[in-house]
Amino acid sequence: MTVFTSTDNVKGISPDAISQLLVLPVEAASVAVQASTLIPTDATRTHIPLVTGDPSAAWVAEGDEIGASDPTIDDIVAEPAKIAGLTIITNELAADTSPQAAAIVGDGLARDIARKIDVAFFGSKGASVVQPAGLGDLAGVTDVTGSTAWANLDPFAEAISNVEGLGLAVDTFIANPADALLLATLKESTGSNKPLLGSDPTNATRRLLQGVPLLTSPGVAVGTVWGIPKVRSIIVRRNDVDLQTDKSAYFTSDRTAIRATLRVTFAFPQAAAIQKISLTA
Repeated sequence: MTVFTSTDNVKGISPDAISQLLVLPVEAASVAVQASTLIPTDATRTHIPLVTGDPSAAWVAEGDEIGASDPTIDDIVAEPAKIAGLTIITNELAADTSPQAAAIVGDGLARDIARKIDVAFFGSKGASVVQPAGLGDLAGVTDVTGSTAWANLDPFAEAISNVEGLGLAVDTFIANPADALLLATLKESTGSNKPLLGSDPTNATRRLLQGVPLLTSPGVAVGTVWGIPKVRSIIVRRNDVDLQTDKSAYFTSDRTAIRATLRVTFAFPQAAAIQKISLTA
């Protein structure tokens, strides 16, 4: 029997449910997406304006001519690259159309795709010719080097000040879970049990660094914390997210292959606004 999108026993995993099974879970699980401005697009390439020089203003007397000036404008061409995942389920599970079964099918793929996006975003593409360049490849970021161990929150105050000097604000700090634990255990003084990290009274589990939310991702290298203004970190995602099912590859074991693909890339219009707070070696 041929499996169609209208076949009753695959409705729980049909492409009609792509948004609920894949797109929304990936966007919710990816720390990179949470910390960035997401641009969905149908275009093969997205041009993001890059102002490298502002127009100038001047004081003028009443009735005098106002001098004209032009900004220096460039652009970043963002071309999404494909990330794909494959999972195998039994046909008994595929026949179960309950919301629980649908969630089981989508969760594993969504989590792994979100992990891979975060690893690429906070890391470097290295020798890869398909993975988009991440923060590790970005030249011109502002380095804030601390001591050999996390001792206080001064480096984060410096990062916030750096971004404010550009007329922006740090919206999120992102750290490796190991560093987040070390920061969470810092105390106000010797003998004190009061942590340096603040808390959000509206969300007891959310941690704050100098008033800025602190998120965690294993994709961040240990010893590094990124400070990101949301408006200067852009993730471009193609709208043609795809979810396909196929029984033929695993015909003899009565299983169904589920393949998910989406295309994303990253763009950072103002590298100096990205703060890299790191420990010295």
